[in-house]
Amino acid sequence: MNLLTMSRNGIIAISALIALNSCKKNSDSDKTGTEVVLTNHSTTPVLAKKLAGFENLEMYSLIGSDDVLSGSPNFIFGGSADGAGLIKNNDGGYYFLVNHEDNFAVSRITLDKTFKPTKGEYILNSNGGIWRLCSATMATQAEHGFGPLFLTSGESGEESRTHGINPLEANFVANASKEIAALGRTSAENAVPLNKNAFPGKTVIIIGDDDSGAEGGQVLLYVSNTVGDLTNGKLYTLRRKDLNIKERDMAEGTGYDVEFVEIPNAATLTGRQLQVAAAGLSSIRFGRVEDLDYGKGNATANREIYFNVTGQATTGANADFSRTKYGRVYKLVLDAANPLLGRMECILDGDNRTNGKAKEFQNPDNILVTEKYVYIQEDANSYGDETHDAYIYQYNIATKELKKVIELDHRRTASDAAKYNVGGNSSFGSWEYGALIDVSETIGIDNTFMLCIQPHTWRGDKYKGVDGGALRPNENQASQIIIIKGLPK
Repeated sequence: MNLLTMSRNGIIAISALIALNSCKKNSDSDKTGTEVVLTNHSTTPVLAKKLAGFENLEMYSLIGSDDVLSGSPNFIFGGSADGAGLIKNNDGGYYFLVNHEDNFAVSRITLDKTFKPTKGEYILNSNGGIWRLCSATMATQAEHGFGPLFLTSGESGEESRTHGINPLEANFVANASKEIAALGRTSAENAVPLNKNAFPGKTVIIIGDDDSGAEGGQVLLYVSNTVGDLTNGKLYTLRRKDLNIKERDMAEGTGYDVEFVEIPNAATLTGRQLQVAAAGLSSIRFGRVEDLDYGKGNATANREIYFNVTGQATTGANADFSRTKYGRVYKLVLDAANPLLGRMECILDGDNRTNGKAKEFQNPDNILVTEKYVYIQEDANSYGDETHDAYIYQYNIATKELKKVIELDHRRTASDAAKYNVGGNSSFGSWEYGALIDVSETIGIDNTFMLCIQPHTWRGDKYKGVDGGALRPNENQASQIIIIKGLPK
């Protein structure tokens, strides 16, 4: 998902780097002054496979739930790894924060200078997390003008909130909630601060509401006229200027004028009150807004927001099929002079199953935007008509070409199939991705990413209640983090 870069490491001798790299079979490192060596550190195989045209990608298994870390031998990496962020720590190594969605928890993994995981701890357990924690964003001074702050959103219904966690905190209290009231109560997938150059002098945070009820999922915007202010700003909801609230009345490839309108007293409202207030303002009723990200490279791109709407079944609130079923990707361009104005279009429509560019979509969820591409990750909604395991797609911003990059590997025919397919072979699309984050600048190796994988049928008693909180004692999933090198930006 989304991501966060800090400065590179100091220079070390090229000869030392070459010597270190030559000792490692199945490893990789660029000669860019970094001590990082990309290699397999986990006992778990990479649970993903490269697709045609991307055979040259290099993938490494970094950490999984069966690994024992030398600095914390009793730590077990939890299941459903989702939103994540990487940052340099004060010891010359790295901290990797990751949501464990169904544990309602956040773990912090310490990696040394070579990028080897050495220690793990739960910086937020289920008592503090309170809700399912989905996507996340690591805000940093360099990128956003404030932080570091790990923003992770609750998604257990409309009364959930977003937490703000200091990733460098030494004396953290894992069972203490870190809610940010000003971002409102909503079933949020992610809260994404825009780059500091998008609207200089302001804090602008875009929020996706993963709701499927009567009022639908909304796109919200928090705006403060002070950089780093997460208390005194205002919350707004997105609507079309013509006040048409139906998502599928927007045709793929057609632009629509939109605006954000204030939800009065949003910080004091219950989630139910906020939903009703937004609906009363004629907000667009999307079929579950999932992850969001913005373009990279310059201020103009920073004001271009891409987001996934995952879709919902054509029953209940969507019985009229006014919202997407199989999922859509939208591009929202904010006005350079005013973040409350913009123009939006659906760039990929999964409901066009005959000849649409995205006709194979199985409910896009997480998203990552780089300088040239949008990477879209699937999480099938289990309609029963799935035809493949979850893909990651690459959308070329300039040419609008859509390609498949990676597919999850359920290992159904491998010798260890029973371990990863508890209860029998998993169904198509039953596994999903968590965050895909760009770590190239942080570690000093070009075109390098970290990917969270949620193999939902990899389960066992040893994974139960590993976060240490009391709310999810029977949560028994496992998960994995891999590194991908060579993915173009």
